[in-house]
Amino acid sequence: MSLNTQILIAAIFGVAFGFFLNLFPETGFFTGSIYGLSILSSIFIGLLKLLLIPLIFSSIVVGVSNLQSGGQLGKTWKITLACCVTTTTLALILGLSCAHLFDVGKGVDISLFQDAMTQHQTPDTLTPSSFFTNFIQNTLINPFKAFAEGNVLAVVVFALMIGVALVKGGEKFSTVKALSQQVFDIMMLMIGWVMKLAPLGIFALLAKLIATEDVSVLSRLAEFAAVVTGTTIFHGVVVLPLLLWIFGKMSPVTFFKGTRTALITAFATSSSSATMPLSMKCAQENLGVRPQTAGFVIPLGTQLNMDGTALYEAAAALFIANLMGLDLSISQQLIVCLTAMIASLGAPGIPSAGMVTMIMVLQSVGLPAEAIAILLPIDRLLDTVRTVVNVQGDMMISVVVDRYTNENDAIVKEGNKAV
Repeated sequence: MSLNTQILIAAIFGVAFGFFLNLFPETGFFTGSIYGLSILSSIFIGLLKLLLIPLIFSSIVVGVSNLQSGGQLGKTWKITLACCVTTTTLALILGLSCAHLFDVGKGVDISLFQDAMTQHQTPDTLTPSSFFTNFIQNTLINPFKAFAEGNVLAVVVFALMIGVALVKGGEKFSTVKALSQQVFDIMMLMIGWVMKLAPLGIFALLAKLIATEDVSVLSRLAEFAAVVTGTTIFHGVVVLPLLLWIFGKMSPVTFFKGTRTALITAFATSSSSATMPLSMKCAQENLGVRPQTAGFVIPLGTQLNMDGTALYEAAAALFIANLMGLDLSISQQLIVCLTAMIASLGAPGIPSAGMVTMIMVLQSVGLPAEAIAILLPIDRLLDTVRTVVNVQGDMMISVVVDRYTNENDAIVKEGNKAV
């Protein structure tokens, strides 16, 4: 039985077991089962996180250093950045449009959440200026400190600098380049070992998620949850595949068939960072993306391209404004879009990371940060869907970038032959 089939079966059984546990609340069987599921899921996620930092560093160094020239590096950067900005902008427009269309938040009794808002503790005021200051201070730091603390974005920046230096140095740094390739190969081998535990890990994650969610609280936010979920799914099923078909020249059926393992894992873990190793594996082995492109685009996309998170934060800001009887002006909605885009760039690829950056989005238009307590009951479930779209966008962009850079290589080669 293939790994894809094992993971799919494990996901189905995990959901079923989660509903089964709900039949025995507050019993020893329920408590013991949740404890066992927590251990299994922690082992699986822990192993992925164990390899995450060295994998990110080695993959980006190898990906950048394998680009043959500074011109190709620049072309790859431009296409990747253009794709990220385009898909995120479309997600923001879609999220706000659907929130307006369905008037999310109007008519909901906000008094139900007053206790949660009173008890919720929020961090200090987070203004856009302080966000940028903190962003720079937490990114341009000692690389050894970044490795020790698991600061993914700082590791990405340092790896980019090393990769560019290897490109500029050429044969002078061939030994370092070969060593980086070997480290990357070792990481991918170890990832293959960890993926043998994927079916058990995904079973445990989904079962625990279904068994511990408070359905009675979710029912009060059903309208907003349905609109955001439907909009996010529409972006992932219609918008992104359409862009892939137009610019990547790949059938959506081929794409989904080749990436289902990564998408199921993203749904189960709600972590684009934990899913990144699988995303790279699927892109290279099933979609035909060159290793240097996948190693360059997907780790960066994990940090820079979060369509689902941006869509959710924009819609959530309008939802909270409607709850409080406030009508956001066009300029305020534009601020929400820009802030959500910036906030999504700095959001770590971990479960519910969007709740942290959500504070920045709310305060950008004067909404109280305490209002995020309203979203807490449903955030965990919505996080699963938006993470799938985040991961899907990373793999889709890798296909598009690989196609355009590959065509450029072919043109250069033909030109050299003609000369």
